[in-house]
Amino acid sequence: MQLDARDRRILSLLQTDCRLSNAELAEQVGMSASACWRRIRVFEDEGIIKRYRAEISAEGVGFTFQALVHVQLTRHNPEHLAGFVAAVEARPEVQECYATTGQADYYMRVLCRDIAAYNLFLEDFLFNLPAVASAQTNVVLREIKRSQTISM
Repeated sequence: MQLDARDRRILSLLQTDCRLSNAELAEQVGMSASACWRRIRVFEDEGIIKRYRAEISAEGVGFTFQALVHVQLTRHNPEHLAGFVAAVEARPEVQECYATTGQADYYMRVLCRDIAAYNLFLEDFLFNLPAVASAQTNVVLREIKRSQTISM
């Protein structure tokens, strides 16, 4: 889908504050409310807008431990890979997971209440997956930059 300047402006504004009313959004973009609403519907239908949500402070709700986990697999056959992926997708502690090139097969960002909860995550879950050979943990000391927005 080709995006024009107004489309990009709508998307930028929604990334900043998805609670803007359609009338406020249309006014800021310089178009009618009905035309703006139609464009947003197209973005949703095309999957450009995937969802609307609130950004919650992890520390504010008691999650004080965050780690980047580098996972190496023992087996790369389809059955073990599918099992690993399904298991990781089901775990709420895993905030993000990426299949990567390089030394690790997967990188995960894991969020837990504390280090004890993370230890349980490792012992009761990750190390029990048949495909996992090893995991290296890098504890996040502080967050420098984290962006959920795409620059338009």
